[in-house]
Amino acid sequence: MSKQKFYVVWAGRKPGIYHTWAECQEQTNQYVDAKYKSFSSKKEAEQAFHDGWQKHWGQKGTAKPVQQKQESLIKNQTENIDMDSISVDVGCSGNPGIVEYKGVDTQTGELLFYHGPIQKGTNNLGEFIAIIHGLAYLKEKGSNKTVYSDSRTALSWLKKKEINSNLVRDPSTKEIWELADRALNWLRSNTYKNKVLKWNTEAWGEIKADFGRK
Repeated sequence: MSKQKFYVVWAGRKPGIYHTWAECQEQTNQYVDAKYKSFSSKKEAEQAFHDGWQKHWGQKGTAKPVQQKQESLIKNQTENIDMDSISVDVGCSGNPGIVEYKGVDTQTGELLFYHGPIQKGTNNLGEFIAIIHGLAYLKEKGSNKTVYSDSRTALSWLKKKEINSNLVRDPSTKEIWELADRALNWLRSNTYKNKVLKWNTEAWGEIKADFGRK
């Protein structure tokens, strides 16, 4: 039995604390610049909601005090982020399971695109599709902005221009595979100048497009 989580919504249709992911989704799906995060206890969630999103959103886990030397190191590492970029990420309820993905402006958190829910897929396929969606979006805009993803697997597929997934192709996975095949065809028939980089989660916290399900 999975452990109870509590979902804090700082910016959404109705900010507050929710007991299920479905309730959190109702407040945040396709809400521009939504800010939300899951916590393992009600006490942590209540404190985080009281603190405000600036202290918790986009950070890995509950904020903890660190030594000044560590703070300086993190600050220096964070400065290496190319803020003139977009970040993409996937939310997956089960793997395989329901998949959704989005792209946001790394600097502002503004929602640039969103797709979902896809009824059955995998995290890796979703991550790959999200990267290609980001590249296609930027090409249409005539932009050379960097694209960030936190998926090593999807980035390797991008580099090889090849998908290596064990997800069975059947009626239940038709939608995710149609999107993946379309993304692969786009990749093989288009060129781009954008950098596509690995988001450094360890140094920078969760990617700015994170769905807050960890």
